[in-house]
Amino acid sequence: MDSLWLIVGLGNPGKEYVRTRHNAGSIVVEKLAERWGGSWSAAPRQLAKVSRTKNAAHAVLLAQPQTFMNSSGESVRALIDFYKVSVDRVMVTVDDADLELGNIRLRGDGSSGGHRGLESIEKHLGTRSYARQRLGIGRRDDGVRQIAGFVLDPFPAPEWKIFESVLEQASRQIECWLTDGIQSAMSRYNGVAPSARENKKTT
Repeated sequence: MDSLWLIVGLGNPGKEYVRTRHNAGSIVVEKLAERWGGSWSAAPRQLAKVSRTKNAAHAVLLAQPQTFMNSSGESVRALIDFYKVSVDRVMVTVDDADLELGNIRLRGDGSSGGHRGLESIEKHLGTRSYARQRLGIGRRDDGVRQIAGFVLDPFPAPEWKIFESVLEQASRQIECWLTDGIQSAMSRYNGVAPSARENKKTT
């Protein structure tokens, strides 16, 4: 078995945030733990909850930072240092209000796009060169840029139905990244999840 891979799902800790739009990334790693038979434990020194799992030939650590979103980099830095993970074996999965709900976009590097969690990670790692999977949550319809209240609201039932259908696509993309690399994962899974498209027709 080779060395550890790290998948971090960003969000805010606490029951009041469990199904909020801003916790989309955290929801994905919960799905992966369920899918791969992992169980969660506290890692207080790394400011995170972690689940040690295996996918294909890889040992994988799933993590949910227990800092709040804007300080996610503190936890990611601590996880990388403690578990001795190479940055090229790190993926961060995160919500993106600039992508339509149902859309998935994986990249190997890039700017934070104004996302405070990604800004914190870039600051603490000193690099933008890590994989990030962006999960579209859409925006308010009134065109207002200030969306703090919007992202901290729970998905309403019709949106949750669409987002649940995205989880399968996001999980498959991460599995593809682990086995076939980022280029294959991007070309096969970036875009609107087919199941999300179908659910939009019925909502």
